[in-house]
This record gives sequence, C-alpha cells and structure tokens, in this order.
Amino acid sequence: MEDRQIAMADRQIARDASIDFMKVIAIIGVVTIHTCIGGYSYPIGSWNWVASLFWGSLTRASVPLFFMCSGALLLDPHRELGLKKLYSKNILRVLTALFFWAILYKLFFLLTTGTFSRHTVFAAIKEVALFKQEDHLYYVHIILLVYVFLPITRAFVKAADEKLMQYALALWLVLGILFPTVMVFWPFSLLVGIPLQWMLNLTYASIGYGILGYYLKHHSFKPTYYLIIGSVGFVLTFGATWYGSVRQGELYQHFLEGMSCGVAFFAVGIYGICTKLTEKRKFSLKICRALSYGSKASFCIFLVHVFFIKIFPSIGLTVTLFPCLLSIPFLAALNLAASLFFYWILSYIPILNKWVV
Repeated sequence: MEDRQIAMADRQIARDASIDFMKVIAIIGVVTIHTCIGGYSYPIGSWNWVASLFWGSLTRASVPLFFMCSGALLLDPHRELGLKKLYSKNILRVLTALFFWAILYKLFFLLTTGTFSRHTVFAAIKEVALFKQEDHLYYVHIILLVYVFLPITRAFVKAADEKLMQYALALWLVLGILFPTVMVFWPFSLLVGIPLQWMLNLTYASIGYGILGYYLKHHSFKPTYYLIIGSVGFVLTFGATWYGSVRQGELYQHFLEGMSCGVAFFAVGIYGICTKLTEKRKFSLKICRALSYGSKASFCIFLVHVFFIKIFPSIGLTVTLFPCLLSIPFLAALNLAASLFFYWILSYIPILNKWVV
C-alpha cells in the first residue's frame, strides 16, 4: 500500500513538473517574441533580420502552449470546478488583473509622453472599459472566453469516448488550423460567401488547443513522432515566413500566427517532448520547485514584461547592442529577470498577490 502511494505521488510530481516546465518555456518564449520585434526593422534577408526571425519562429508556439497547459489542468474530470468557483475565483481574478494592468499601461503611456491630465485619464479609462487595451493583453481576453466555455468543454471531455474525442480534434484541426492557413492561397482564395465562415477564428479555435492539451496529456506517443512533428512545424514557420517576406518586401506574418499549421505542429512537438522528459522524473526536487515558481510567476511576467520592453530603449538597451543572434536572447533574459523580480515583490503584497498576479 505504501509503495502504491509513493508511486502515485511520483506520478503527480511528474505530471505537475511537465506542465510547469512547459509554462516556463512558454513565458520565456512570449518575452522573446516581443523582443524580436526590434530586429525585424533590419533589411529583409540580412543576418540580423534572419536571426530575429529565427528566435521569433523558435518561440512562436508559446501562446498555444499556454492554452494546452490550461486544458491539461482544467479539463481534468477529477478536478472540481463548479460554476460558482469558476466565476467567483477564476474569471473574477482574470478580469481584475486585466483591468488593473490595462489601466496601468494607459497611465504609463500618459506619464511617459507628458500627456497626463484629467481629460486624458478619463479618456484612457473609457478606452480600457471598451477593451481598447495594450495589444499583448489579447491573450487575457481569450482566456476569459476559454473559461466561460469550461463547463461545456469539461462536460464534453468527461463524456466523450476515444473516437468522439478524435473526431472533435479532427474538426478543430481542419476548421481551426488547416483552413485558416491555406485560405490565402489558390484555389481556396477564390472562395466567397458562407464557406469563408466555416473557419474557426483565432479566439474560438483557442478552445481546441485546450482539448488537444488534455488529450496529449493522457495519450502516450513515441518521442520520435513529437520530434518529427515539431521539426516540421519549426521549418514551416521559419521557412515560409522567410520566403513570404522576401517576396512581399516586408515581414510576412501569416505563418507566424498561432492558428497556422507550422505553429500548431511546433506546439504539439514541444508539448510532447516536455511530457516525455518528465515522465521518468528526470528533474531533481530542486529543479521541480524552481519550475513550479516560474510557472506561478508566468502570468505576472506576461502582464508586466511589456513595461520593460518600452523602458529598455530609453536607457540604450536595444537589439542593436550586439548582433541579433545574441542581443535578442540577452534582452529577453534581462526582461525575464526584471519581470520575475517584479513578481517577487508583488507576491508579498496582500490583495495584489491574490488578484492581479
């Protein structure tokens, strides 16, 4: 009996470690993605531009990974999540954090541009209320929708057998990933009218990532499959973006979108490899604790890191410091350290540590 309890505890640690591992990778990726923006100002095809695209493509699956991790945790039928708890805790917390940080970003802009006044503050609050907020907060908006649908997606996951689950994922893949990817190319670009509305838009397709995360968490595939799928995803994301950018003379972002085939395949590859790495509990207890802390801090880091992206140029910290192959990871690491320190401070402040981080 004792051995069985130990084994169950080990599996729990491994499961939690894999999710924490992926969330840490995802938040590092998000910060890197936004750091890469400065490097895209270099001439297309130049070494610095290619290096920026390399880092941007390598981290592009970060947001899908967050959705997949949320699905793996929140869609678990053994996890209690009633409507009261969902709305009074999960959704309320996300809404509070969203408006809190959205207002801070508006005030930061007014102060740094010297336009702070009663009139501009009122206008800023109005914009926040109408969801005209900082661009990166779009993720929080989608999370709210994902949470609202949780009672339905949880019921589906609990009741669905293997075939029905696979059918749902196949529909999501076709309408939420493949269709949005190919619709800009001939002959799909010739479609008009209702068929264009068959496509799942980014917001609702994000729900599918959650179901995919839960499915992959409970199904074991060979590591080779994940390596192949992930490699194909990265090559498609990087190669197609480079090719399209050269042809158009500007950054071609179609294959960088979260619902494109390359990004989706890359996310599956990363997710599966991370799961495999933690299945045999290769991480020490110390590393697991560090990953857990990073995982808990990831939401706060996501919310605050854009402050530092805006501040860094004013103190001379730009991608031009070194070649982009080095400057981008350097600035991303610096931003992560600053954001993590910010989280550490906020985690000790009552109320804020519960509702806004």
